[in-house]
Amino acid sequence: MKTDQRLPDVSEADVVLIGAGIMSATLGMMLKQLQPDLRITVLERLDEAAAESSDAWNNAGTGHAAFCELNYTPEKADGSIDTTKAVSISESFEISRQFWSYLIQENQLTLPGNFIRNVPHMSFVWGDENVNFLKRRHDALTACHLFEGMAYTEDVEELKSWMPLVMEGRDLLMKVAATRMDLGTDVNFGALTRSMFEQLSKMEGVHLYFGYDVRKLKQRPDNRWSVRIRHRDTRTKHKVRGNFVFIGAGGGSLPLLLKSGIPEGEGFGGFPVSGQWLKCTNPAVIEQHRAKVYGKASVGSPPMSVPHLDTRFINGKRELLFGPYAGFTTKFLKNGSFFDLPLSLKVNNLHPMLAAGVKNIPLTQYLINQVRQSPDERVEALRQYYPEARSEDWKLEVAGQRVQVIKKDPKHGGVLEFGTEVVAGADGSLAALLGASPGASTAVSIMINLLERCFPEKMQSTAWQEKMKQMIPSYGESLADDPVLLRKVRSWTSEVLGLQDTVDSQV
Repeated sequence: MKTDQRLPDVSEADVVLIGAGIMSATLGMMLKQLQPDLRITVLERLDEAAAESSDAWNNAGTGHAAFCELNYTPEKADGSIDTTKAVSISESFEISRQFWSYLIQENQLTLPGNFIRNVPHMSFVWGDENVNFLKRRHDALTACHLFEGMAYTEDVEELKSWMPLVMEGRDLLMKVAATRMDLGTDVNFGALTRSMFEQLSKMEGVHLYFGYDVRKLKQRPDNRWSVRIRHRDTRTKHKVRGNFVFIGAGGGSLPLLLKSGIPEGEGFGGFPVSGQWLKCTNPAVIEQHRAKVYGKASVGSPPMSVPHLDTRFINGKRELLFGPYAGFTTKFLKNGSFFDLPLSLKVNNLHPMLAAGVKNIPLTQYLINQVRQSPDERVEALRQYYPEARSEDWKLEVAGQRVQVIKKDPKHGGVLEFGTEVVAGADGSLAALLGASPGASTAVSIMINLLERCFPEKMQSTAWQEKMKQMIPSYGESLADDPVLLRKVRSWTSEVLGLQDTVDSQV
């Protein structure tokens, strides 16, 4: 990847992207397709792209389509299943697939085999109450064509064929059930991000700078932004001026948003959550499992802690992970500082932070207990999903950091939210992305929303509208409402991405 190692004292840009992760890569690629003459400067504090939240070891990589994540389908008070979020996320992932397929057809990305593969998505539960929930969830989801072909079974022999490790040695006196969606995928968002930046680095007017910390953000009288940065090794200081700034720095976005001083950022805080995986080291065990098997999260746990026994493909190698195990930390980034949380406390967000903290004391206790878990306790949690697991076949790996959004709330003072949120200035000259899951999988939809908010006039122009339709054929239409359109775009993206097209294909 071509990068610009020497930065002038002052440089000019139309767009400044802070953070070299999947969000900045997606926005940069979309903007260069929409307006090729844009000057874009990318600033990253680490020495390579996608080294934090977008990296394969730090990201769930599920290709979140809401096929298997039970937390996206909560049960309502009346006992019915709310599929609203699941449908929205599933449609968003289909939109991401369209954009990736467009880039591949336009020779803007390398072949897809190294970043996306078919891996069945499954949900697995045990106990009468949970089995009943899963059955009702299946019925509710399959009423929508986005989830057509999702299989459900309580048959032990069928479950053994779906997930042999999960069923081996299991007490069959307890009722069990699972759903299966063969259209599920595993996505290496680190590889995808680096491929995008590789292409961006070759484009005229794009400059990538690694190893730079953003020290200050200030809006000038002419409404342009002055971004003051410092090289982490040489300590040299520089300034980048831009018409538009996007802060896509993962957990580091909140401190930078607060530095910008925009009124829309007031009251926002962040609650950091760390993660760890158990990684299988036995090739014979890895070979027996090819699925993403998700279960129900423990009571009081954050959504990112939904347990799953997960087949992954990382750097061309098949892996098997279990987790993640959540934990509490004051760092906002894996490569961050323990002072990140205390330094994020400001006068305008202190009350929301304290209010959310008081309300979520059980969550804090849960995270602290997770940190204190012994190796035997972690393996015991694994054995709920793989009863015959041996501790010598697994080792602990540190996963990424997530910063959950805390925002002002008139009723409660402050609320902790799980999801992603775009915070944009009133004039559209600066935007920041806060939050975590489902994040990367819905990056394209998130960036479309950002473009519509920050570039409203250009997005309504004929040229941009036509280009958006070229990049994303379903743009402006609802895949959730149009089964014919869904089948059409899903068939096209499956062909381009090298994925199976029909739900009854064998993996």
